[in-house]
Parts: sequence; structure tokens; C-alpha cells
Amino acid sequence: MKKFLFGLIMALTTINANAQFEAGKKYIDASFSGLSLTYSKQEKLRFDIDATAGAFVARDFLLFGRVGFDQKRITLEKYNQEYSKFVHEITIGVGGRYYIEQNGIYLGLGFEYGHANNGLHKYDNFYITPEVGYAFFVNQYLTIQPAVFYNMCLNNFSDASKVGLRIGLGFYF
Repeated sequence: MKKFLFGLIMALTTINANAQFEAGKKYIDASFSGLSLTYSKQEKLRFDIDATAGAFVARDFLLFGRVGFDQKRITLEKYNQEYSKFVHEITIGVGGRYYIEQNGIYLGLGFEYGHANNGLHKYDNFYITPEVGYAFFVNQYLTIQPAVFYNMCLNNFSDASKVGLRIGLGFYF
């Protein structure tokens, strides 16, 4: 009986989720990856928040735009001495996702531009951002979306690339 009820609940959730991945549906999301949920060689503490908005251009294919704010403590070296400093980075980007309807997993790929000032100089970074996530539907419109991502920095690969966990709250309408 437990297996039957579990199967029925999963089937209803899948049917409900499938209707949300149709062409013409809209999507908004707010996510954060703070409290040291990312790792980078240069960063010691990090908190960021992102806002994402997009639309399904075909069944299971979402195109989106993203804007983000990132505050991080980094270690710098000046005159052969290390010191820590808070840096604020603003990012903007575009990307796409493919949703696997049977289980709610999505695969994403994006491109982002980040601008920051660390006190010594301003810098601009370009990122390629693959991610794998899961869309857990709370109800017909609202999702909780954990995702693992990798921001590969194209112009400062060894120091500015990072891997992390993002937790988002998405709304499909």
C-alpha cells in the first residue's frame, strides 16, 4: 500500500510539473549561494544573491537572463604581505536550461560578465556557467531548486573560477 501511494504521489507531481515546461510559460527565480557554499582559491567568505527571469521558447527549453550581487572576502598580496578585503561584484548574464520532465532535473549553461573593484584596481571577468539542478514543485507554480554550479572564469581561470551550491525559489506562470 505504501508503494502504491508513493507511486501515485510521484505520478501526480510529474503530471503537475510537465504542464509548467511548455512553450510560452514564464519563469522568475531568486537564489542565493551564501555562507561559504562556494569554493574558490582566492575567496575566504562569500555571499551572493541572483535574480533570474526567463521564458520557455519550446517544450522543456528555457532561455533566461540573470543579474547578481556578490560580496566576498578575498586574500590579496601587496608588497609581499597577504591581507583580506571585502569585494563587491555585480554580474549580468544570459543562459538556457533543458528540463528532463520525467524527474525534474535540469541542465543549464550560461555566460556571465562580472565587474568589481577590490580597492587596488577594477576588474572585469567573463564566466561560462554550467549547472545541474532539480526543480522540486511545492505546488503548481512554486519550486525549490537546489543546483550545483561551476563558474569558469575565462580571463583568470586559476584564481576566479568557483564551484558551489545554489538554492533558489522559482515561480512558473
